[in-house]
Amino acid sequence: MARLKDYYFEKIVPQLKSELKLSNNWEVPVLKKIVLNMGVGEATSDSKYIKQAVEELTMISGQKAVMTTARKSVAGFKLRQGQKIGAMVTLRRGKMYEFLDRLINIALPRVRDFRGLPKKSFDGNGNYSLGIKEQIVFPEIAVSSVENIHGLDVVVVTSTNNDTYAAALLKAFNFPFV
Repeated sequence: MARLKDYYFEKIVPQLKSELKLSNNWEVPVLKKIVLNMGVGEATSDSKYIKQAVEELTMISGQKAVMTTARKSVAGFKLRQGQKIGAMVTLRRGKMYEFLDRLINIALPRVRDFRGLPKKSFDGNGNYSLGIKEQIVFPEIAVSSVENIHGLDVVVVTSTNNDTYAAALLKAFNFPFV
């Protein structure tokens, strides 16, 4: 069982129950999933970039990533419908908690000039989004083997529709907010 999952049930549930004045353990917000997305703009001209992105996202997440395709054609971007343009993976249960542990304790401290995550990145429905400019902050990626630096979007989906409850949950997981 993941370390953060044990920590959630032993420490966070009682803490949030009293802090948010909830009457039942089932009312305490919980993490549902984490979605990782990597858009590769260069993939329109060369397909090797998309394969590299899928491999790197698979190494980062510990789960097989899938290629994403364009929904519609956009002439300004030289993009055709059905063309492969990125990679994504959805993490749930144990792998989600393991990734979150690595994100908070290893990857984010390695980001250059990191001063904390903004609290305004909640979407109004209890979900938090953050962007990482370089995939090389994750220790699974060997810097010497990377040809191109890609960005990475991370979306943390919670069970609550209230941003303050979701912020309290992520703060309890030691998210490094500003």
